[in-house]
Amino acid sequence: MGTPMSTPMSTPMSAEISGQAGGVPPLIRLRGVSKRYGSGAAELLALKNIDLDIAAGEFVAIMGPSGSGKSTAMNILGCLDTPSAGQYLFKGAHVEALSRDQRARLRRRFLGFVFQGFNLLARTSAQENVELPLLYRGDSADVRRAAAARALEAVGLKGWEHHTPAELSGGQQQRVAIARAIVTEPAVVLADEPTGNLDTLRSHEIMGLLLALNRDHGITVLMVTHEPDMAAYARRMVRFVDGRVATDAVNLHPVTAAPAMSASESI
Repeated sequence: MGTPMSTPMSTPMSAEISGQAGGVPPLIRLRGVSKRYGSGAAELLALKNIDLDIAAGEFVAIMGPSGSGKSTAMNILGCLDTPSAGQYLFKGAHVEALSRDQRARLRRRFLGFVFQGFNLLARTSAQENVELPLLYRGDSADVRRAAAARALEAVGLKGWEHHTPAELSGGQQQRVAIARAIVTEPAVVLADEPTGNLDTLRSHEIMGLLLALNRDHGITVLMVTHEPDMAAYARRMVRFVDGRVATDAVNLHPVTAAPAMSASESI
């Protein structure tokens, strides 16, 4: 993988799970965050008074059983939903107080998203799929084209720019999705079950790519997964149970490299 991305390397995570390193405030801070759906007898409390700090440059795996609140927490962290109570600070700004348009601008500027189902436009080339966030941002065609080419090269897809999703393997499609997530040079990539639709070899390939983006470019990675062998790549594991953070611990022995694959396996 080349080094075209310009996101600076951030302060390394401290040994303590405090969201701070060397006195630097956390990139993300949740304080007393709760989320309610419905009302009365139908009310569901999906999150219950969550406190969570995430420092810039961390790689965090968010885990938990179905209904534990991990996906709700991820939606709030990604500014796709808002808390019913509590505070969400991103770079010191109170996200819970922002308007819908302001949250959308925050997403476009600072956040990138990778989904289990890839979410690529079927009849659109890899290049055009990756350009989409820049199109929404209003960048010129020349800027979009150059940035998308750099992002595709960063994920190992130089030369595949004009292929449609139907002409790509599952692993390649997820690489395109990751290129789309990083083309805006975000501070944070939020990955929701990014290996859920891939076989074991391609899953490790994608995890190696996320690891490299975190390690080499300082991009903060927040990943929801139910797979322990994928979570093992993260340096920190946060487990949700019944709407609360049950455990939050440093991974003392993270996987530091994806298993080597042959050229035929990698595509």
